Amino acid sequence: MPQAIEIIFCTCPDKTTAKKLARLLVEKKLAACVNILPGITSVYEWEGKIESVQEQLLLIKSSKDKYQAIEASLYEHHPYEIPEIIAVPVQRGLSEYLDWIDTCLSSK
Repeated sequence: MPQAIEIIFCTCPDKTTAKKLARLLVEKKLAACVNILPGITSVYEWEGKIESVQEQLLLIKSSKDKYQAIEASLYEHHPYEIPEIIAVPVQRGLSEYLDWIDTCLSSK
């Protein structure tokens, strides 16, 4: 039975930052896989102004028990003052894929 799996969302200002953070998480065995979705537009309020910027979105596949380490790593290496780091639980999935995530995250 696989661990509780989460997908963690994190926006990045550019492709270079997104690739750097994705690689860091996979190398540290904090994530089994990180998808980089280019060309998203984020609209939000920051310091009293409505902003609209192009970003890259990371979809980080990991386990619930790795969340704190992922959050700490992203926060430490991310260029944003307050990066978006949001986790959502995976309720269902192909069992072989969920097992693969577990295998990738094991420290063997």
